[in-house]
Amino acid sequence: MKKNDLLEQVASNILKEKDARARRAATFDWPARARANQLPPLGDWRVWLILAGRGFGKTRTGAETIRAWISSKTARRIALVGHHHMDAKRVMVEGESGLLSTYPDHERPTFVSTQGILKWKNGARAQLFSALRPDDLRGPQFDAAWVDELAKFPDPESLWDQLMFTLRKGEAPRVIVTTTPRPCPFLKKLMAREGQDVVITRGTTFDNAPNLATSFVEAIEARYGHTRLGAQELYGEMVEDIKDALWTPKMLDGARQEATPPLVRLVIAIDPAVTSHAKSDETGLIVAGKDAKGCAYILADHSGRMTPAQWSQKSVALYHQHQADSIIAEVNQGGDLVSHMIKSLDPLVPFRAVRATRSKLTRAEPIAALYAQGRVKHVGRDLKRLEAQLTSYTPGCSSPDRMDALVWALTELLLNAHGTPKHFWVP
Repeated sequence: MKKNDLLEQVASNILKEKDARARRAATFDWPARARANQLPPLGDWRVWLILAGRGFGKTRTGAETIRAWISSKTARRIALVGHHHMDAKRVMVEGESGLLSTYPDHERPTFVSTQGILKWKNGARAQLFSALRPDDLRGPQFDAAWVDELAKFPDPESLWDQLMFTLRKGEAPRVIVTTTPRPCPFLKKLMAREGQDVVITRGTTFDNAPNLATSFVEAIEARYGHTRLGAQELYGEMVEDIKDALWTPKMLDGARQEATPPLVRLVIAIDPAVTSHAKSDETGLIVAGKDAKGCAYILADHSGRMTPAQWSQKSVALYHQHQADSIIAEVNQGGDLVSHMIKSLDPLVPFRAVRATRSKLTRAEPIAALYAQGRVKHVGRDLKRLEAQLTSYTPGCSSPDRMDALVWALTELLLNAHGTPKHFWVP
């Protein structure tokens, strides 16, 4: 090899090595790679509570926060608490996003698995604990802690109390909590302290979409995007049943389906608002049908804050779009105005006025019973706001507009004997 060629080869190798070192350094440069909601918040706080969906990057955030505290000597004795020891080891320490993965080889701490202890070269130590054994926290003392999936713990309050007694080292002990939210009473207590000593970061699975497989993101959004489970596991929302509610999230989850069989009857139901200013009620506007077996299907929710001209135009347009059998509307507030608005647009539209003569509860209870019997199905994924109204309605509270329109539609289709099928409607 000629001298010049040799020099060029050496120079090329040096550049390649420099590039490789730069890539390795960038891999472990968390502040440069992290999203803003993955970096510790500013200010004086004691607990950083991260409530987020699966795949958000909660584990990586927890691990990198511990790494930063140790590197800056903010913390030297750390408690790592998982649901049980295997979770702490498998996820928090050895996992793909766990503590060991946040370090290059030459800086990586030593994990003594048999003792459940991590040891750093600078003298820092972390110890693993199980939420199933809160009394194991009696005795040790720490200046920092990371608690993972707190909402899964069988007795989070007992665990938390014991942990708080251990945080007695250092100038300002801090805790990072990473969890998918669940309706856990203690988690609610912790959330209620926001603005005091607790800072809350909220996030979703989709915040981390660039680092997740596209097929995974598309599949889970399609399957769970508008479900109770999706609200909790993907969007990091606190989802719970409301005491005395006629409809429960579980009931609605069981009512969902993608396809609709041929329908023998279809109606457009309106619960009209007669005003349209900023504080007005919405107009409930529901499209529903039933099949030959007597099962009803909620096809669409077009409710919203509209003027009488707008909701009448939309309802007539929906009547023609879906080739419906009739439009039904509550006339308690609008009286003859409702019929007049519809007929002025299309005098041939079959219209039936309904008037509420019984209490809202009396009208809603048999409809909720139909859901319990499996005789009502929700089609598609655009009924989230309607479902939120159903699950939040309890006896004695004012009846929501979307729910009222739904009640009228299903009363017409399944509980009344008005009208005969005009045709078979196939979606």
